[in-house]
Amino acid sequence: MNDDPPSTPPSRLRSAAVTRGANRAAARSYLRAAGLDDQDFERPLIAVVNTWSSVTPCNMHLGGLAEHVRRGVREAGGVPIDFNTIMVTDGISMGTPGMKASLISRETIADSIELAVQGHQLDGVICIVGCDKTIPAAAMALARMDIPGCILYGGTIMPGRHAGKDISIQEVFEAIGAHGAGSLDDAGLRQVESAACPGAGACGGQFTANTMAMALTAMGISPAGANDVPAVHADKPAEAERCGRVAVELTQRGSNARRFITADSIRNAAIAVSASGGSTNAVLHLVAIAAEAGIDFGVEDCNAACETAPVICDLKPGGQFLAHHLFQAGGTRLVLQRLMQAGKIVDTPTVSGRSLFDEAREATETPNQNVIRDFTAPVMPRGSYAVIYGNIAPDGAVIKLVGHDTARFEGPARVFDSEEASFEAVQRGAISEGDVIVIRYEGPRGGPGMREMLQVTAALKGRGVQNVALITDGRFSGASYGFVAGHVSPEAAAGGPIALLRDGDIIAIDVATRRIETRADLSSRTASPPHREAPTGVFAKYAALVSSASQGAVTIPNPPPAQRRPDNMREAS
Repeated sequence: MNDDPPSTPPSRLRSAAVTRGANRAAARSYLRAAGLDDQDFERPLIAVVNTWSSVTPCNMHLGGLAEHVRRGVREAGGVPIDFNTIMVTDGISMGTPGMKASLISRETIADSIELAVQGHQLDGVICIVGCDKTIPAAAMALARMDIPGCILYGGTIMPGRHAGKDISIQEVFEAIGAHGAGSLDDAGLRQVESAACPGAGACGGQFTANTMAMALTAMGISPAGANDVPAVHADKPAEAERCGRVAVELTQRGSNARRFITADSIRNAAIAVSASGGSTNAVLHLVAIAAEAGIDFGVEDCNAACETAPVICDLKPGGQFLAHHLFQAGGTRLVLQRLMQAGKIVDTPTVSGRSLFDEAREATETPNQNVIRDFTAPVMPRGSYAVIYGNIAPDGAVIKLVGHDTARFEGPARVFDSEEASFEAVQRGAISEGDVIVIRYEGPRGGPGMREMLQVTAALKGRGVQNVALITDGRFSGASYGFVAGHVSPEAAAGGPIALLRDGDIIAIDVATRRIETRADLSSRTASPPHREAPTGVFAKYAALVSSASQGAVTIPNPPPAQRRPDNMREAS
């Protein structure tokens, strides 16, 4: 698969539009002031796009990592040009009004990368990413621009240590529930809080950040092995240098992003997500990346991936281990090797210059490791999630399947028009075993911003409430746990039938038949939206532009086509 075009001569570089000819003297004058010289004008100008911030461990080390990326760019004959973009950390904003900004930031990050690169006609890009939305946003930008580039994930955090056990941020959210139930005192909560996050790196389980980092490796847009290395590991700087070199080599060969972001590679990514027990947020992000690349790939394709690939990785939130354990066991290469040997993925090009299967063959498995199994003895005999339909979700919902063995649930609805109202009910003990919690008006448009419900699911677990289900037109964190269905579409704010549910309506969720239904007669009801202040600024703009969750919640003018339901699901609507 090494059929890249020959190296691009300087006169054919995109940056020639600003560096060559008498008419560009003013542009060169500015560039000279910034430290460039005549030789630099003959070299590829590589955007080093950073999501560094001091607000979160996920991204706080990326400023230092960028120096190693820049070194790699220079070594390969390129000129690094630095830009920074925003990030919103889910861990801090979770459960607050600030969480409305999280998914919206994905679009802003992608837009800002495009504007910085296109505005200066740079030749290639390397994006350095950390917290959840920065990862798909970088892939969306590359898919949209279709220029040479790659993505480097800053790496997972190491585990915290408490009471003789490895812990992650998941245990903190569960401790909040235990504290609310009175089974954990203030001192105990503080001990968990203080121990969970020991330093730099993104959330430690197969939550959204590590899920999407693996997905981008399987997609071929991140060099295999680079994303697996933990944030504080001694090998991370060398991987950063390698990624800098890769960005230049891609530019010199003229290998654009859509050579790697294809229908086949996105399916490979979805299959890897399923096999790893990854986050349901991957559905939203993979559909969005496909939309940016003009690829026909929707939520049904994600469901097909889960039917293809049972879970073989024993990772939190549903399993035992953390992302650094996966790295020690053999990493993403080993997961890809298992998928390759089982015939579940296809060979595709990668930015390293080697094919995906060539990279998978390089996997080294640690003897006696228990993190990555094979398909003869999977962790779960099914994939990590499913797409379900019914008179509550005509355009689909995504149900999480890892971490439990529940196949069917039926119970009375407890309906809430906001995350805050549902969390307050959980914390005062007002949710009973057997209830189906419904949280609505939290979708992409209704939130606006489609908040995650980790605070609610973790509080339920922390309080020891096991036999409940939760459905929402919002999202779930990769760390969420339990029988939960999100992304209900159409959302309540768009007139979806979830807006018509009332307390006491019997709701049935059946995984085998992929149904989510109520026996209540919704046809005679009208919705009563909660009174909220109208969104302003970027929140109002997002609410006006955003597509359905079933279309990736994108804001571009050409979202993917309406949901393609399988024929046997149509009657469920």
